[in-house]
Amino acid sequence: MQSFMKVVITVIFLFVSVCFADQSRWQDLNSKVINLYLRADYQEAQQFAKQSLQIAEKTFEPDDPNLVKALNNLALIYKTLGKYDLAEPLYTRALAIMEKTYGPTNLITVTSLNNLAELAKARAKYKEAESLLKRALHIRQNHLDPNHPKIVTSLNNLAGLYAATGEYNDAEHLYERALKICQISFDPKHLAIAQTQNNLACLYTKTGNFKKSESLYNSALSITQETLPSDHPVTADFLNNLASLYCSQQKHKQAQPLFERALKIREKVFGPAHPEVLEVLKNLLYCCEKSGDTECVSQFRRRITKIKSLLQTYE
Repeated sequence: MQSFMKVVITVIFLFVSVCFADQSRWQDLNSKVINLYLRADYQEAQQFAKQSLQIAEKTFEPDDPNLVKALNNLALIYKTLGKYDLAEPLYTRALAIMEKTYGPTNLITVTSLNNLAELAKARAKYKEAESLLKRALHIRQNHLDPNHPKIVTSLNNLAGLYAATGEYNDAEHLYERALKICQISFDPKHLAIAQTQNNLACLYTKTGNFKKSESLYNSALSITQETLPSDHPVTADFLNNLASLYCSQQKHKQAQPLFERALKIREKVFGPAHPEVLEVLKNLLYCCEKSGDTECVSQFRRRITKIKSLLQTYE
């Protein structure tokens, strides 16, 4: 009897050790996936994400949150690479797991609904995206305080869809509602206020309300410059947006120094060869072309060509 018990204990111990080793390997892979994605190394991230999902499927229970993470991570990479047909079944499977485990109206399902909505938006399936985003907003409104920050997120998401489809009145109403909640719920210098102001400013730029747009961009920038590090990428985004507004008004001399500040931040944060850097360089090139600065035009064209070549090499 004692000998039998020792064998059973040994087998159980080995099984636990194997499981622990697999979980540890999955965690390592998952960390690599996240780091590679943040560095915009999507091809490499894709390979590790595939391995991560394979291990998750063997190691975790069918309703384990780590399996859902692995599905969502690989789906996000596929979406980023434009592989929408591969992303959709993974996001759908993740949502099905969450709905089966927690119920279709549980708050925890909202992330999966948002993921599918963003994918539908990228595929120009706007009605499908609208339905998913409305469902996510409805769930949050039923479970959370009316002024909860996550309701602001859902309002911004739905407003962003309406802005993309030209339904500007609906988008404006939702953005203004989101901004009002932010102003009630947060300190006046909270980043959520700045982000919502930026969103509303982008909308006003599209509708030609440049005065309101400029005021909101400047307000958003004043918040980030007071509350975030000087080289924070959010500040670069807002600088780029304000500069783009000036460009649309033919105010190229006002736009150029803002683009240059945005470029400096993005190069520091992302490195010299990154899509975010390329975006600002293209904006600067346009600015220089319009202002007739031939020397700058030549300089930025060379830099753009070099970065495009480097990005193709990384792919």
